[in-house]
Formats: sequence, C-alpha cells, structure tokens
Amino acid sequence: MTDVQQRIAELVQTHDILLFMKGSASFPMCGFSGRAIQILKACGVDTKAIKTVNVLDDAEIRQGIKEFSHWPTIPQLYVKGEFIGGSDIMMEMYESGELQQVLAQPA
Repeated sequence: MTDVQQRIAELVQTHDILLFMKGSASFPMCGFSGRAIQILKACGVDTKAIKTVNVLDDAEIRQGIKEFSHWPTIPQLYVKGEFIGGSDIMMEMYESGELQQVLAQPA
C-alpha cells in the first residue's frame, strides 16, 4: 500500500462520517460537494460531526482517493469505514430513506 493509500485508509477507519470533497463543509468549492453537505444536513447530521478532506489542498489525496475507492469522482462519502458513494448516490439513498438509516446506525 502506498503512503497516500495508507493515509486514506487511516482517515476512513478513524472517522464515523468522512467526506472527501472540494472545499470544506462551511465553504464547498463545487456544486456536487455543496450538494453532499446539504444532503447530510437534511439527514440531521451536524456539520461539526463530519470530517471533511479538501482534495484541492492535496493532489496525492485527490488522485489517491479515486484509486482507493475505485470511484472516479469527488465528493466521496464514507460512513463508519464503508464507502457510500458520491452526491448522486447520496441523493438516491436520501430519497429512499436508506442514507438516514446508514447514518443512524450505532458505531
């Protein structure tokens, strides 16, 4: 495992709600990242409970997360170590009620 893959794995394992995004929860820097934050808020998640990683600050993470998850786009949501998906998947799960259930499960 490369250094960047190890860093990503540690982040994923350490945080209950982790969002790799462009920008931050308080200042998203793309529409999809902003949408992901809004979906989490709509699920009742306090933005202080979300660990965000700004991929614009680290080119290695920006490329490495795509390889780590085998998912080509950002944002990427992880809940309790499990890859959930990007903003489109999050929206589908939110609309079906599945995302709320995933977020509500105890650690």
